[in-house]
Amino acid sequence: MSWSTASRPDGLEQPVVGTSAATDSPEPALPPVPHPEPARDTDDPAVMREAWRVLSVVGLASMFSGMSNSALNVALPAVAREYDASATASSWILLSFMLTQTLLMVSFGRLADLFGRRSMYLTGLAVFTVGNLLAGFAPDAWWLVACRVLQAAGAAMLLTNSAALVTGAFPRHRLGQGMGIYLASFSVAQLVGPTLGGFLAEHVGVEWLFWSNVPVGIGCLVWGIVALPPVPRSGERLALDVPGNLLAFLGLGCGLVALSQVTSLGWSHPVVVGGLLAFAVLLPAFLLVEGRVRDPLMDTRLFEDRSFSWGLSASFLNAISNFGVVLLVSLYLQAVGGEDALSAGLKVLPLAVSALIFSAASGFFQRWVEAHTLTVLGNAATAAGLGVLLLLGSEVNDAAVLIGLVLTGAGSGFFMPSNTQVLLATMPSERLGIANGMRLMLQNTGAVLGTAVILTVLTSPLPRELRRYVFSGTISEVSDAGLADLLTGYRWTAVTLLLVCLGAIVCSLGARRAVRRA
Repeated sequence: MSWSTASRPDGLEQPVVGTSAATDSPEPALPPVPHPEPARDTDDPAVMREAWRVLSVVGLASMFSGMSNSALNVALPAVAREYDASATASSWILLSFMLTQTLLMVSFGRLADLFGRRSMYLTGLAVFTVGNLLAGFAPDAWWLVACRVLQAAGAAMLLTNSAALVTGAFPRHRLGQGMGIYLASFSVAQLVGPTLGGFLAEHVGVEWLFWSNVPVGIGCLVWGIVALPPVPRSGERLALDVPGNLLAFLGLGCGLVALSQVTSLGWSHPVVVGGLLAFAVLLPAFLLVEGRVRDPLMDTRLFEDRSFSWGLSASFLNAISNFGVVLLVSLYLQAVGGEDALSAGLKVLPLAVSALIFSAASGFFQRWVEAHTLTVLGNAATAAGLGVLLLLGSEVNDAAVLIGLVLTGAGSGFFMPSNTQVLLATMPSERLGIANGMRLMLQNTGAVLGTAVILTVLTSPLPRELRRYVFSGTISEVSDAGLADLLTGYRWTAVTLLLVCLGAIVCSLGARRAVRRA
């Protein structure tokens, strides 16, 4: 795991997060630390005991919340079969969580100043646990979607406050140790989640994908009440960009609804056309409003820096091309290869392992290769991996799957920490927070859009009545012609992701050139 520090206006060191070590979910660490208490620069045993207690709560909660989401990416076919879900409902079992979490993170980070980070964090634990409990009892797919929205709200409360709690608990000179362990919890989640999800879905029951989190959540909540110290509120004016949040929610929501309905309604349906038009109108409206409000969700003045603009665009495009690869390959393995969820979960693990190794090694490589060059090489490795995955056919080639996933993971591991560094390295200290927040918001938005694109393009060649069988993993049992159409959709999807990745390479080259000209 790679991370660096950047000076804050108050003289503290603020962690700048690189990557989550896997690419099937958005980067977990989270908006810049809001108003942390001055880190206590001491090795007093009492201080360190309290710091380790805080880390134990945050690390365990981060691990179990991350595992919950990564498990569902692999277990989606089993879930779709259990609830007899339509293609649209199957899509929104994933998209509802990602969209809700992305849009609530920044707002909850600021609301924590009003209510206190400890209270917000404990509330998030309770909400996430209740969401999992209710999800296990969901009578149909759309009830499950509603429970996923509740889970996402709880997860957003957790993620926006985790890094802040760790930062406030550890002495400044020990913060790197604490932050490294905290970030490693996400790596564990991404490594264990797919296999655990496959096992539970195939051998225990789909409802246990959610119920297995309940005792862990209750344990974290009880331990959090005991271990988390009171955190004073900042006392500053609460600054929420209500117009910006509303426009972002409506714009992104309309776009995702339109994309998800393509599978059942087609591109020419008024709902699809209207949703895409609304997205096209609301996006410039959002940018216009952000240029005028006092505390914007996105500071459009930062786009005046050409290097930052190119780098931010590369981050957005990389997220679209990268974050859904585990989902795409696991659906391919189950729908085309006839694998069960557990086998598919084991076969996609090389991506997470590769991402973790190359993310950790990126700092070592920067001794000889500048970070801008590593961003280009990272995107190139991802493009190579997608090219290999594009060659997969009706017979699963395990070697090709392995090579494609390792290359894609290596690309993610190289790109994310390197791009984070080059984006924030030249920022003045008073603009680091908003710059990092913009990076995370666009990266997470790219992950949501990438997932929607995969779920839409993958099924678009199939007749509408067969699309639901893709998500349930049973298309090969229903129709040979449908299976052939699915392979066509798989190749279309891989080509789409590859083209987006090539765009990310162009943007990384543009950022590199802009820095050298400066």
